[in-house]
Amino acid sequence: MSRFFLNFLLFLSISASATYAQTAKRKLTDRDDLYGWEAVGRLDIGDDGFCTGTLIAQDLVLTAAHCALDKATGEPYPPGMVTFRAGLSGEDALADRKVIQIAAHPDFVANGPVSAPRVKVDVALMRLDEPIPYSIADPFALHQGRVSGNEVSLASYGRGRSEAITRERSCRILDRDQGLITFNCDITFGSSGSALLAKNGPRWQILSVVSAVASNGYQKVGFGMELSGIVAELKADLRRDAPRPQATIRRLQVGSGKSNSGAKFISSGGG
Repeated sequence: MSRFFLNFLLFLSISASATYAQTAKRKLTDRDDLYGWEAVGRLDIGDDGFCTGTLIAQDLVLTAAHCALDKATGEPYPPGMVTFRAGLSGEDALADRKVIQIAAHPDFVANGPVSAPRVKVDVALMRLDEPIPYSIADPFALHQGRVSGNEVSLASYGRGRSEAITRERSCRILDRDQGLITFNCDITFGSSGSALLAKNGPRWQILSVVSAVASNGYQKVGFGMELSGIVAELKADLRRDAPRPQATIRRLQVGSGKSNSGAKFISSGGG
């Protein structure tokens, strides 16, 4: 695993030489196609580019840390700079939401060299300014346990397919070892942060997050991480660092019959 990783690992922004047959991929361009995939969205990062993110709650998007941190400063993008566009197709999204809070793994270094340890922690959560109702998008759950037959799927935006979700119906896990997952899905620039999905009964669930891609000269190899424990830690970070609401307390005088808000109290006798 480590030798393979060191020999072939590249950033997603670098094109691999191999191409994949298009028969396994399909663009989801209308509402019927999108059914069940509405929780996948494009993350527009100001004017700097885009990644892919996936809802895991009505107001939480899972993506890669390198999609969430400013490379120049190493800090999370400021509130409002990133927009999550759920189910974007053409120019229309099912829901547009601004990202107001970001939590990335503390061990991830935005400008660090590509390495196996970096991929293992390339995970971030983004909180949206308003929840997206279940009637619009049903969030994905995290996958637990083994993957039957090593079959996985990928739904993402990418270079040359940035205006609609492209779903690769079937690709395979090549290796799963020491916190890293390698797979042969067709990923490209913009696929960063997309969810690697595994089947659990009738429902696809999130197994990993796309972090990087390599080429060995004849095929692409994608890299992700085990998510066990990481997402729970990031949720705790969001809760701890969430802005506190400005609450006010009004004192009511007992027996006054009214409050400062103008609410009137009616006695049990109706008088």
